[in-house]
Formats: sequence, C-alpha cells, structure tokens
Amino acid sequence: MSRASRWWFLREVARLLLSGSSRGGFTGFWIADQLCSLVFPLSNIYFVACSYARGFHTNSMNKCGKPALWAIPLVLGILPFVARFAQSIRRWCDSKLITHLINGGKYLTGIVYYMCYYVWRHQGAGRGTSFVFFCLLGAIYSIYASSWDLLMDWSLLRPHARFKFLRQELLYTNSIPFYYLAIITNVLIRFTWVIYIPKHGPSLALRTWIVAVLEVLRRCQWNVYRLENEQLGNMDQYRITREVPLPYSLDEVTHEMDVGDEDDTESRSMEACARSSRTWIVRHR
Repeated sequence: MSRASRWWFLREVARLLLSGSSRGGFTGFWIADQLCSLVFPLSNIYFVACSYARGFHTNSMNKCGKPALWAIPLVLGILPFVARFAQSIRRWCDSKLITHLINGGKYLTGIVYYMCYYVWRHQGAGRGTSFVFFCLLGAIYSIYASSWDLLMDWSLLRPHARFKFLRQELLYTNSIPFYYLAIITNVLIRFTWVIYIPKHGPSLALRTWIVAVLEVLRRCQWNVYRLENEQLGNMDQYRITREVPLPYSLDEVTHEMDVGDEDDTESRSMEACARSSRTWIVRHR
C-alpha cells in the first residue's frame, strides 16, 4: 500500500469517529462494515496494551484476560456498530427512507447482542439468566442480519428472477453455483454463536477464536457480492455506464429519416422535371 493510500485509509477510519455528524458516502459505510467483523481483535486491544504494560513474562493472561473493567473490551468491540448505527440514522434523517431506519435497527440489535455476550462471559459463562438473554439476542441478531445480507446487501432471493433464488442480473454468470454456496455459508456463519452452547469441548478462548476467523471469512465473501450489487445499482441509475440512454426510440428516428429521404428524393425529382421543362420552353421559343 502506497503512502497516499495509507493516509487515505487513516483519514477514512478517523472520520468514523464523527459518524452521523455529516452525510457520509459508500466508502465510510463499507469500511465500518469491515470493522464490524473485527470485534474479536478490536476488543483484544485492551488485552495487548495490558500485557505490554505488565510484561508478558508475568502471566499476563490471568491478570489481563479477565479485566475488572470488562466494559472496556465491550466498548472497543462495538465501536464500529455504533458508527454504522449513527450513519444509518443520519441517512434516515436526510432521506426519510424507512430502509435506513431498519438498517440502523440491525446494528442496534448487534450492539445489544454483544452486550449480552460480554455480560454472560463476565458472569462466568454459566447457564443462568445472562445465558438465556445471550442465546435469545443471538438468534434475533442472526436472523435480522442474515435477512438483510441476502435481501438488501446482495439483493438475492428475488421471486421472478432469471436465476432461481438469485436476481435478474448477475456479473458472475460463469459461477452461478457459488451464489447458492454463499447464501448457505453466510447464514450458517451468522449462527456460529451456537458453538458456545455446549458445556464440554474446546475452551472458550478457542471457540471465540474460531468464531472470529469464520466471521472474517464470511466478510470476505460478503464483500464480493456486496460490491457486485453496488456496481449493478450504479449501472441501473446510470452513475456508471458505457452508453447514455436516448430520450427517444431509435426505430422512430430511423423511420423519420427514411421518410425524410423519400421526401428529399421526390423534391429533387420535381426540381429536375421543372428545370427540364424550362429548358425545353427556352429552346422552342
């Protein structure tokens, strides 16, 4: 990445701290969505800083892995969700389109879900009330987010599409099976929180790492079809196109040109006859 690209990226990330204060663009929305899949590394910023401060040789895992101020990892992890929620509310205020409000509700649900998750972890990851709320919010958020991914971000599952369960227009027509694979895997990975339900098995830290890796892979897949849908949307609105639509029918223009050519031919024939008549009269006077 060039120096100019690095500065551009840092500026765009910094603008997320002021999300909602001004009208944003697709770049800001897209970067914030990428960060929404990085809850695990963002929340571990506290652990890394604490380990450096205490020293890695002092068994920092026990001292920093379960901080008394457990809300710090929570706040760090949900910052991208807060930014996207603010962006959605701002877009709704500017356009009054209910879709932006619904989209904001998705990120708000994600915030509540992660709050329930951290509270459950802080209380020992038992099977009490916090676990019930964690599972309930996990199911709601997974269904909410999966539906938005397929119906809005990817514009799939259209009832009368040329490709069944997809959409009318596709860019990757040579890879149709991958669309169906993406639908299935996207929904399954949205429900990876169920890996926390069994009492026995891998450690909680390992399960968290598996969920984080799968979420990053899901986001990579999501980017492909999200950008495809954005490209098709730009083409439909003629923001990106090779051809500008004409304000008239080409058949009508062709017909008018043919009629005009016939009229011109008749006019030239009549003028030629008139000239011939005048010439004959002059010669026979």
